[in-house]
Amino acid sequence: MLLLLLRSSFRKELKFVLCGELPSCLCIPATCMELLQDMHVYAYAASQVKKAMEVTNELGGENFVFWGGREGYQTLLNTDLKKELDHMARFLQAAVNWKKSIGFNGTLLIEPKPQEPTKHQYDWDAATTMGFLQRYGLADEFKLNIECNHATLSGHSCHHELEMARIYGMLGNIDANTGDAQTGWDTDQFLTDISEATLIMLTVIKNGGLAPGGFNFDAKLRRESVDVEDLFIAHISGMDTLARGLRNAAQLLQDGTLTELVQKRYESFDSKLGASIKEGSLSFEELEKKAIEWGEPPLTSGKQEFAEMIFQSYL
Repeated sequence: MLLLLLRSSFRKELKFVLCGELPSCLCIPATCMELLQDMHVYAYAASQVKKAMEVTNELGGENFVFWGGREGYQTLLNTDLKKELDHMARFLQAAVNWKKSIGFNGTLLIEPKPQEPTKHQYDWDAATTMGFLQRYGLADEFKLNIECNHATLSGHSCHHELEMARIYGMLGNIDANTGDAQTGWDTDQFLTDISEATLIMLTVIKNGGLAPGGFNFDAKLRRESVDVEDLFIAHISGMDTLARGLRNAAQLLQDGTLTELVQKRYESFDSKLGASIKEGSLSFEELEKKAIEWGEPPLTSGKQEFAEMIFQSYL
């Protein structure tokens, strides 16, 4: 079924804490995967999104997440890819139109996921999703809800997905969970890795926060964790991990050692000629002359091990 996750929150600002939700997460089952192939299913899904958005607005919600569980295909042999993308864009545009018509001022979010249960989902990762939104003129209407476990399923790190969303100005919310590298599916485990939490918080700080978004635990206990106290332990551990990550990231940025290393790597572009390159005022012909004048470029170290050593020293 297509699941649209309605996340209604009364947060007014982000103070780098785990944010409560109403009541925590309401899952609205919309319809089956024929949404993009059958107009009857399309209309049925639209009616459910309409009602869910009305409820969100009535409750004072600040975010509305589209989790496209099956907007994708199993094989291209029976799929018209362009039609399905066009239909999905039309559906999302209709959602935008309804949002504006009812006076809902919350943020519309799309949660990228590469696969499972479909073989290929149209919102594979952050870059794919943002490209789709830009292609159909929807980039100004949506932001992204990045889930760390989905990032790893798409072959990326969570830090990569967050940074891609941040630099395009489309980071809106984070599902604070993680996966198991040995499984290959969406395990939705609580985040307990201090290193990953620190990388996440580096992006959050650089982004200036997430408001009106925040963090939510899209996570569940392991099958063997059957005691009531396990639920409390998991949430406490997850919150503490993010808090420690925030402290580490703040200290890392404040000290500036890693930032300086990165800046030094690109310092040639700070020269007069480098500025001309960034402005786009130098042609290939002019650059060719410079290359002949300078000769073979020198080899320079990327200092990866040094960067990793600096990062680890703050954990």
